[in-house]
Amino acid sequence: MPIIFSAITPHPPLLIPSIGKENLKKLKKTAKAYKKLEQDLYAAQPDSIIILSPHGKILKDAFHINFYPEYEATFEDFGDHSTKLNFKGDVETMQELRSCVELKKETSIVLSSSPKIDYGASIPLYFLLQHLKNIPIVPINPSGLNLGEHCAFGNFLKRQLHKINKRYAIIASGDLSHCLTKDAPGGYSRKGVIFNKKIIELIKNKDVKGFMELDEKQIEEASICCHKVLATLFCAIEDMNYKLEFLSYEYPFGVGYLTSEMIFT
Repeated sequence: MPIIFSAITPHPPLLIPSIGKENLKKLKKTAKAYKKLEQDLYAAQPDSIIILSPHGKILKDAFHINFYPEYEATFEDFGDHSTKLNFKGDVETMQELRSCVELKKETSIVLSSSPKIDYGASIPLYFLLQHLKNIPIVPINPSGLNLGEHCAFGNFLKRQLHKINKRYAIIASGDLSHCLTKDAPGGYSRKGVIFNKKIIELIKNKDVKGFMELDEKQIEEASICCHKVLATLFCAIEDMNYKLEFLSYEYPFGVGYLTSEMIFT
């Protein structure tokens, strides 16, 4: 079984101690959930981490993989000029995925090379790899394609990872609506509140079909950034036996932060 761990994680920069400072106390539920995930990930001992982030290079009609032997992550955009993280790239897995695409033309993947990874990937990795410092990663960004294409990409990942002799963890990094309160980044929107409830319900019920039927235009209006990485994740593990553990949900700054783990049985 190549996929042995999976989780949904938020990526609030304020969760980084040097950035959040006094705001950390407002993110206690998320911080506690991340500690649980970190412990469970360490116990699972994966060989590689697939990190799905909506904040890297987004291409109109192709999925993007940042192909590089070693990455650096910083939080300078958020005022932290001292924290620097380094991660190894899983070059073997990235090459395998790309070669499969070239042979079968099942989906479209574009590789580019950059030593930097985006904050949607680096924030979860900051917390989850506290005791797995040398584990290689595969940073993948969604595309401008629809949810159905992201589901198909998730199925593609499942098939191809099954052929590689490694144990994988897949992390879907993303936040729910950014419009939950009047002082939220996107201002208040009732659509944000409604869609958050709907998405959480679908996740709890493991309702992949219902998730794929969501109105993407309304999702964008609700300012939700996680829907495409979730579609990829759900379809990558759709046929596997797992129990969903709902760890936390909070929105102290008007953005929905959801943390969940899929426990395979």
